[in-house]
Amino acid sequence: MLALTRKKGEALVINNNIEITVLEIRGDQVKIGIQAPKDVPVYRKEVYLQIQKENEEASNVASLDALKDIFG
Repeated sequence: MLALTRKKGEALVINNNIEITVLEIRGDQVKIGIQAPKDVPVYRKEVYLQIQKENEEASNVASLDALKDIFG
């Protein structure tokens, strides 16, 4: 993991096409802005993990349904 220190208004660039800017700092919260191409999905980590979990569950159900269809 790379750890960087940034002040309000400062930014960092990832892969030449994603820019993350510190917009505001209030106490223990930091508001950031993310500029990325439309084809690059950007999620909060807890949302990303929930999507992954739901995809895994759907995959397992689909696999079981397919097996039931095959073996009746």
